[in-house]
Amino acid sequence: MKILVIEDEPEMRRLIKQFLTEENYIVEEAADFHSGLDKISAYDYDCILLDISLPGGSGLEILQELKNMNKADSVIIISAKDSLDDKIKGLDLGADDYLTKPFHIAELNARIKSVIRRKKSEGRRLLELGNVKINIEERLVLINNESIELNRKEFDILVFFGMNKSRIVSKSAIAENIWGDYIDQSNDFDFIYSQIKNLRKKLRDQEADIDINAVYGMGYKLIFK
Repeated sequence: MKILVIEDEPEMRRLIKQFLTEENYIVEEAADFHSGLDKISAYDYDCILLDISLPGGSGLEILQELKNMNKADSVIIISAKDSLDDKIKGLDLGADDYLTKPFHIAELNARIKSVIRRKKSEGRRLLELGNVKINIEERLVLINNESIELNRKEFDILVFFGMNKSRIVSKSAIAENIWGDYIDQSNDFDFIYSQIKNLRKKLRDQEADIDINAVYGMGYKLIFK
């Protein structure tokens, strides 16, 4: 995943880049309005972290330019301004999220994953996994054309596995993507095990073509029977 950080504070930029690089993102930087504009004009990014107050211009103008270019880059505004007007303008211009400084870097990471996940799911309202059909928009799951009841977390976990089929996903990846900002309220991953256990039972009871296998020491993987 490729991230662009448009932020004029050097220390803030350094901290964000260091953390996201450790999370295996490719991170590029821009310290002012004009360099940020040059970057978005020349390249595509999975997510842009955008400050509003920049030397040489406003981050809102960069948002407008992204809109003019019909760019699909996800954008999270990171700004010290806590003005409702700024937030509304940013969201109206196409920003996906808004985070007010100061913020916890782990929360920023969760927000990035959330907007990227939402962007990936756009245009994929229906996932088909063998005899399992998942309507993401209506939060409906059909197995052999019969609906089954899943709680909210079971549904989100099933969608996450469906979008990462054939990949081994770690417990921490599941937790960060499904629970987001609330993950730090738990001391362990027992709650993930419980949700997956219940989901697997429901899939098996309805003779689904898919199952979720535990991969020792690594996490879980969606498989086709």
